[in-house]
Amino acid sequence: MGSGKTTVGKYVAKSLNHEFLDSDQIIEERAGANISWIFDVEGEEGFRNREEAIIDELTLKRGIVLSTGGGAILRKESRERLRHRGLVIYLKASAEQILKRTAKDKKRPLLQTKNREQAVKDLISKRDPLYQEIADITITTGNGKISDVTQEILLQIRAIEEESESKT
Repeated sequence: MGSGKTTVGKYVAKSLNHEFLDSDQIIEERAGANISWIFDVEGEEGFRNREEAIIDELTLKRGIVLSTGGGAILRKESRERLRHRGLVIYLKASAEQILKRTAKDKKRPLLQTKNREQAVKDLISKRDPLYQEIADITITTGNGKISDVTQEILLQIRAIEEESESKT
């Protein structure tokens, strides 16, 4: 969360002439409620069930750039679908960057705690190995320009495509 998935994803999608989809946005649209409400009523388990179903559906599409929620990789089934049905890009951000980017955000249920810093560190500790497990490309986001991050992603995508073509 707070790594720039949505912002960077939109730029990458535009550059590739692909449709941009955000799994959290689609969950909210279909539920008719925001994620915080879903967490409140159904708990994290209920939200993750919805998320897993959406990821299963969306990863079958072609010509898209999909931004998932930060916890989408917690379910093994979702990790497998992401890994085997597409190219996975992990935008890695430091705890400090995440805290700064989410400081005024009241919509993130997992950060509605007294010790946000510890919550972020715990999330990173739990999730980073899972992201690393499935990522084809890892980009460390910092205070750089969105255009620079986008260009780095596009360069790495092209390199992977060229390598794949040379093997056939």
